[in-house]
Amino acid sequence: MATSPNDAGDDVIDQFLSDRGHSVEQVGWDHDYNKKQCPECGGLHDTSASSCTVCGWEPAT
Repeated sequence: MATSPNDAGDDVIDQFLSDRGHSVEQVGWDHDYNKKQCPECGGLHDTSASSCTVCGWEPAT
């Protein structure tokens, strides 16, 4: 889903989606022992990783 650079209007979209049962939480890294785990593909990375080298996923900023 495309958003504007400054997230203008995202509150309205989030409310629309949540009213219809969709999750609108921002997704971040999962953690597995001392590694970061990608929530998309499950790839494991060092704690310094900023994006998934397996599938390219990046957490929302």
